[in-house]
Amino acid sequence: MDIIRNTNAISEWGASRRRQGSTIGFVPTMGALHQGHLDLIRQAKSDGHSVVCSIFVNPLQFNDPNDLANYPVRIEEDRRLLEKVGCDALFLPERENLFKGFEPERFDLGSLDEFWEGPIRPGHFQGVVNVVQRLFSFVRPDKAYFGEKDRQQLTIIQWVAKQRRWPESIIPCPTVRENDGLALSSRNLRLNQLERDAAPVLFQALTTIANNAFDTPVAVCLAMGRSIMEKEPLTSLEYLGIAHPETLEPLRAWPSSVGAIALIAARLGSVRLIDNLFLSNPRA
Repeated sequence: MDIIRNTNAISEWGASRRRQGSTIGFVPTMGALHQGHLDLIRQAKSDGHSVVCSIFVNPLQFNDPNDLANYPVRIEEDRRLLEKVGCDALFLPERENLFKGFEPERFDLGSLDEFWEGPIRPGHFQGVVNVVQRLFSFVRPDKAYFGEKDRQQLTIIQWVAKQRRWPESIIPCPTVRENDGLALSSRNLRLNQLERDAAPVLFQALTTIANNAFDTPVAVCLAMGRSIMEKEPLTSLEYLGIAHPETLEPLRAWPSSVGAIALIAARLGSVRLIDNLFLSNPRA
């Protein structure tokens, strides 16, 4: 696996692969890799690409300095994991190099950042889209792979890619979970044992909603989910909602022609976790 730190070098690497007849698959990450990230690499490999994984803890998407300071970094462990799954290149840009000559842009996100994570983390999605565009400009992938665990982020990137007519195809990949349902996240590394034992309650609340979706009123489903969360004293619920799968607007009634998304965010001690489930509409 090639390890590349310079932006010009990663562009040259990609150009060399294309001259050899290869396409480029890209998995942008902030490191502290887990099986969810590795599944993205595997998917890109199975699609026949030369695969680049980037690790860059993006300061533009953190509105909490403590969250940025405490974000787990373990480059050597990540490198070994990437080698095991056959990643072709690890892109480790330095901040000064990646942002050289860069001025953050204000993207039109429609209304997709007005709900859920948007009000809680002001500026977060602008920071995400800015760095994704910056990475794309150097890696120049044919396809970029993103996990559905960060559903709102994925939806926003898909929307911007369509509006801006980015040449890169955005490929969504399913959430990967532990056996007890906890969605894999780099932040899970910061949970102590008691918090880790309590964390699957987020998935339990979502599953309760999923088991009753479209047969029970939205408000009742949400009350059932909140009841599950209230039984776990270590959690502090930030939001639990049901949204339209395309606009992410909160729903008060079930739609007739599409499914829905159940979304949740909660804190366990100092660690903030998010999760979501797609709710299939049997009548759609």
